[in-house]
Amino acid sequence: MGGNGIVPSTRKRYKENRMASDVVNDITDQNFEEEIESGEGLYMVDFWAEWCGPCRMIAPVVDELAGEYLEKGLKVGKLNVDHNQATSARFGVRSIPAVLFFKDGELVDQVVGAGPKAMYESKVLEHL
Repeated sequence: MGGNGIVPSTRKRYKENRMASDVVNDITDQNFEEEIESGEGLYMVDFWAEWCGPCRMIAPVVDELAGEYLEKGLKVGKLNVDHNQATSARFGVRSIPAVLFFKDGELVDQVVGAGPKAMYESKVLEHL
């Protein structure tokens, strides 16, 4: 514990000393078409908000999966629903966290609500 009573971060470092969050893209209403719909392969998009406790709970899982499956072709993004309401509405996101899976630009699956890493990982493996 640090002198200020705060426990220092213990985030894992991935291959090449890259933090998982370095490979998680910021998705917005403006770049959604370019990043997701025009993209190839599997894209996992975490629809979240800063005030959402369950969203904060799954954030490390999203980061871990981004790092672990980067070399297998998984792309990961996070879309803040408060700042990107058009995309959220377009896909009917009414509850968060919501993790949507797009393959070659098409929505193929989704998970609504917080769950264990294995739940998200099984979706990644199913669609990779």
